[in-house]
Amino acid sequence: MSTPPRLLPFLAQFDFARARLANRIAGPAGDSGDGESIEIPGMTDDEYLWEPVRQCWSIRLRAAGPGPGATVLAGAGEWGRDSAGSADPWPPPFTTIAWRLGHLSEMLTLRADHTIGSHALTRDDYRFSGDAAGGIAAFDTGVAAWRAAMVSADDAALDLVGRSTYPNGSDPEDPFIETVWWVNQELLHHGAEIALLRDLYRERQG
Repeated sequence: MSTPPRLLPFLAQFDFARARLANRIAGPAGDSGDGESIEIPGMTDDEYLWEPVRQCWSIRLRAAGPGPGATVLAGAGEWGRDSAGSADPWPPPFTTIAWRLGHLSEMLTLRADHTIGSHALTRDDYRFSGDAAGGIAAFDTGVAAWRAAMVSADDAALDLVGRSTYPNGSDPEDPFIETVWWVNQELLHHGAEIALLRDLYRERQG
């Protein structure tokens, strides 16, 4: 099946944002923004879980319980993501690299499942990683799954309302191409946040 022409710009944007973030978190090199290659150190576990301000939300050991202001640890397994359930607090809490990367990976994985998978995975099924290597691997898995969901769409599917049945967004009420656009902006803005946190951590370390 050929890729619908109107999907091509979204795919190109997704691939660019994915590669930019993947290089930014894993190294060993990346584009400086002007075409020059720069050295990028791999992310450490300390950096992954670094809490730069008080009352950060993060990925935590389930045995330790939720962090400040959180009421539950979302997900399955030993580690969970700080959450307040269905009632998101305002203003939103400051979140660690682990939280932001985990949120991206969870969203990509679940949206893919609710498009071309079982249509059954929930946030309670997702397993978060408590270390940088695991978080990066989960991100790689999530982006591969979501890209497969995108390229599975023909031109008619792009206009199909509810092609993604992901329950934690407006997907069931939206044409699929709007969901594609939304996921791209999630990747772009959270990727920029993660890159900034890496810069701050580097400066803190001197």
